[in-house]
Amino acid sequence: MQTTFDTDIPSRLDNLAWSRWHTRVVVALGITWVLDGLEVTIVGALGSVLQEPTTLGMTATEVGLSGSVYIAGAILGALLFGHLADRHGRKRLFLVTLAVYVVATIATAASVDFFTFAVCRFFTGMGIGGEYSAINSAIDELIPARVRGVVDLTINGSYWIGTALGAVMSSFLLDPNVLGHAWGFRAAFALGAVLAVAILLVRRYVPESPRWLMVRGRHAEALAIVEDIERECKPYDPTCARRSIRIALGEHIGLRRVAQVILQQYRSRAVLGVSLMLAQAFFYNAIFFTYSLTLTRFYGVAPEHIGHFLLPFALGNFLGPLVLGRLFDSIGRKQMIAFTYAASGILLLLTGVAFTHGMLTATTHTVMWSISFFFASAAASSAYLTVSEIFPLELRALAIALFYAVGTGTGGLIAPALFGALIEGGSRTELFYGYALAAALMVGAGMVALRLGVSAERKALEDIAPPLSKAREH
Repeated sequence: MQTTFDTDIPSRLDNLAWSRWHTRVVVALGITWVLDGLEVTIVGALGSVLQEPTTLGMTATEVGLSGSVYIAGAILGALLFGHLADRHGRKRLFLVTLAVYVVATIATAASVDFFTFAVCRFFTGMGIGGEYSAINSAIDELIPARVRGVVDLTINGSYWIGTALGAVMSSFLLDPNVLGHAWGFRAAFALGAVLAVAILLVRRYVPESPRWLMVRGRHAEALAIVEDIERECKPYDPTCARRSIRIALGEHIGLRRVAQVILQQYRSRAVLGVSLMLAQAFFYNAIFFTYSLTLTRFYGVAPEHIGHFLLPFALGNFLGPLVLGRLFDSIGRKQMIAFTYAASGILLLLTGVAFTHGMLTATTHTVMWSISFFFASAAASSAYLTVSEIFPLELRALAIALFYAVGTGTGGLIAPALFGALIEGGSRTELFYGYALAAALMVGAGMVALRLGVSAERKALEDIAPPLSKAREH
């Protein structure tokens, strides 16, 4: 039997003024990106250290492969936990996924060889991948529509706070006067778990998404949460009339229905999501998982100094979404996505040309990377924003997971191993071909965004993609 009711929950959430409550939610949930940045940076900064006999004695190819293993775990985690987040709620899953991350990271600190290291990295990736689907859907459903773009991009850009933290931590802990290489890399992983435990305690106070409760038939519970939030938050526009939508419960939304919605009803949006996610995943994972190998192999940078070069790189990446984020809400999604993708691709290609001709030093190469990734960071963040807001609420977490899996599985799994092999070969020309491929993917994705992009700026999620449970109007 079908149950129908009217609700103004989405309208009330979108009309809230920004408050300390929103800030708490952003900090508690957005920490995922900091943790991912920390994890990837630690492995990147420790890449050459992990090859030493006193640590794990890995080869450059194995270092790159460990990055691919991490990505494989993230893909599986995103798919598994994304599906569960749509079925059982955002809150339950973002507590579970963070717990998985904590256990796996502690285990990584105790790894004894490439095999144990790779297994631990796989499960660490599972925790982070699960976080992406549960967290991004929860944040989008709790944040007002008028600032969803800048908030999402800024949160995603916080990944680079994690990278800066990882760079400082690795440089400090690897110092022979502190812990040195043999013990420093283990301490670096362990400290990441300590940060996650603290956030796990804070997350207990973040509520379930009222929008998710609404389409699961738990309307009274959803209303109670909204009323609690409204006690802490003033309305953005007190004169704004509340808009209601009619929800008709009863349809079972299985995986076949999910596939039908994504591949038939929203086919062009599916092409857009795959293009954006694939390009940014290849671009980022190619450079970031192997940047320490590039600096040590071609410029002779000492392992303990790698973190110093990462700080300006991280700064450029963090500032990109922070500076450009508001333009995604004002100028528009399509225009800004296309611009940032194309700009980052062209700048990386120029970096590759200069590198091939021996025109760069370790410092100038880092500067070129930083400028390119100023735009690439905003572009990559906009990819996650796009796939999290252009599909119906009932399958939002799984949609994020699917596009993350397809894009990252194609670009993220191949790129670290490919670039690790190119660097190990020692040829600047061959490495340039890798740069050129990454640049072409970014420029191509920008063109797709111009053609198929969705003008989602300042619109309610329910206007961009109506819930599958929305009652049909007669």
